[in-house]
Amino acid sequence: MSLRLRMRQALPEAMRARDKAAVSALRSALAALDNAEAVPVDVSGPRGLAIEESPVGVGATEAPRRALSERGAADIVRAEADERLAVASRLTAPAQADRAARLREEAAVLLRFLEGPAAPV
Repeated sequence: MSLRLRMRQALPEAMRARDKAAVSALRSALAALDNAEAVPVDVSGPRGLAIEESPVGVGATEAPRRALSERGAADIVRAEADERLAVASRLTAPAQADRAARLREEAAVLLRFLEGPAAPV
């Protein structure tokens, strides 16, 4: 089972359990995966402002998304976890202890998916 699929299946479970750290981490990681598959917008091409130069028809503006390998997905999730740990390590003030703990919890959630049975090598 793919990393993305395991994360998508875990999201409703985390929501039912009211696990805010897991929900936040999973939503953010899934969004990062979706963003990585987005097709870059070609800003160099000519774009007419006139309605007659606009694409017409169902799917005329659709583009296939980029395919993300399992290793690429794992790298993105690892980067999300690393970012949370880095920010948590910079939050040293006593007033920020709760936020730092929450970030560490979120990172732990993401790292569990990378260490799971279907984790890529």
